[in-house]
Amino acid sequence: MSRKFLFIFLLVFLFSACITSNHENEVFVPVDYTEEYAVNDEIESVRALISDYPVKALWRSLLVRNNVPLNEKAVSLFNEAQAAVIEKFDAAVKDSDYMTALRLYKSLSAAGCREKITSNHTEASLETLAYKNVPGLSSSWKKQSVQNLINGTVTVFVDKGLKIERGMGYADGVLGSGFFISEDGYIITNHHVINDLVDKKYEGFSRLYIKLAEDPDTKIPAKVVGYDSALDLALLKCEIKAPSVFTLGSSADLNAGDRVYAIGSPLGLEKTLTSGIISSTDRQLFMAGPVFQIDAAVNSGNSGGPLIDEDGKVQAVVFAGVQNYQGLNFAIPVEYLRYELPFLYAGGEREHPWIGAYGKTKRLAGSGKTNEGLEVFYVLPGGSASRSGIEAGDLITGFDGKTVSSVYDFHRYLMMCQSGTVVSCNVKKADGTEKNVAVYLERRPDSPGYEFYIHDRIADSMLPLAGMKLTQVSAAKKEYIIESVVKGSAADDAGFSENDTLKLIDVQIAEDKSAAGIAVYAKLRKKGYLDVSIGFTTSLDSTYYF
Repeated sequence: MSRKFLFIFLLVFLFSACITSNHENEVFVPVDYTEEYAVNDEIESVRALISDYPVKALWRSLLVRNNVPLNEKAVSLFNEAQAAVIEKFDAAVKDSDYMTALRLYKSLSAAGCREKITSNHTEASLETLAYKNVPGLSSSWKKQSVQNLINGTVTVFVDKGLKIERGMGYADGVLGSGFFISEDGYIITNHHVINDLVDKKYEGFSRLYIKLAEDPDTKIPAKVVGYDSALDLALLKCEIKAPSVFTLGSSADLNAGDRVYAIGSPLGLEKTLTSGIISSTDRQLFMAGPVFQIDAAVNSGNSGGPLIDEDGKVQAVVFAGVQNYQGLNFAIPVEYLRYELPFLYAGGEREHPWIGAYGKTKRLAGSGKTNEGLEVFYVLPGGSASRSGIEAGDLITGFDGKTVSSVYDFHRYLMMCQSGTVVSCNVKKADGTEKNVAVYLERRPDSPGYEFYIHDRIADSMLPLAGMKLTQVSAAKKEYIIESVVKGSAADDAGFSENDTLKLIDVQIAEDKSAAGIAVYAKLRKKGYLDVSIGFTTSLDSTYYF
């Protein structure tokens, strides 16, 4: 490896220590349903799941039964799993745990067991009960003065005690903003503001307080109810009556150029109101979908404050201080908050679901913006999509009875679901046939790309990681031909194209598993097929992982 290449590669990974990994993994082998021993092994594996993971067992037993419908053991297994889920459902209804009951009902319906449910509840009635007392979802709008709106905001303060530097002690803490969404003291803020309170790795002192806009000298104790690191949202609770309550709007009709106002405590300066416009409604910073870029002045301390429209309705939640975007300001659309509130109110960490796949929106050729659905480029071996029969080249057009026209549609529907749920997806196969498949929603890992990397062959994992599909030329020398390159991917940005040849030198994973560094020797068409050494980085999380 040349000194120049080494220097570039070291620069790329200067931001953190790395885990060097360059091995081949054992890849999941699908069940061969034509072999009796394989079917029996799968039946025993599924049966072992019933007591602790009944919904997953229901889904896996459904797959077995569908593949060997005349196998009595498979039918018996499905009936056992079905009975276990129905028992859990009845217990959840009895305990008024309607969020759990809703998840189990949806799973039974997707598995074709709805007629076996004896309860009079429907999915709609369970959803109504589950969301009935969630703060912020049912508040009615009324015109308020600007001063009232300002009084409905708070300064969020995380006291971290003293920080010792050069033998001197300094007060340490985190400042942010928040706003009331109910009279009984529920507050919205950003997850990163209260991260130290919920981070299991943090071992220092921390206490949470809020300060009212109308009384900034009094620290009022508060607690974290629920939090979501992926969407940077958190729900807090303090035992006071809110001086003013915000109404959640709908940002679906908000467009670039519309005027908005931000309220918060930038740098600890309470009751600060700034105005501006929506600069863009389509910035890709989160895995879930686009966020707003705004030109309203916000600074450190504004994070978690409301972004309101001319009527005073909340259209987004401000978050400030994004790395690599200094001078630019962003906000989380209120729709995401609406989807998240039931799960935040349920308490603890919000677990996002996924099916273990990678793909993009497919647009109808020559139609401009007309979308056909979500095209699957890759599925994780052994993941939910893989086991369900979803393959690369498939087109997902439906999810739980709703139309899927884009990857953002799919993410939006995932946000409405709990992990541990079975849902049905409409899939159009490469040969034009259409199927309805039952898919289990696994917990989305913190680093999805790392899961692709460690559970698949290195060459195959390059498709979801870097966006290039490789065909092996020499196993011993790790030489490949690029079969295709995904537009807009890391490989595309690095100058790779179809039919280029490359030799994979090294893959390094950042210590926090947030990114991968890939080193190759390549002959690139765009470089006149000259031998070049290339090192590039790619994120291990993406909107296109679902």
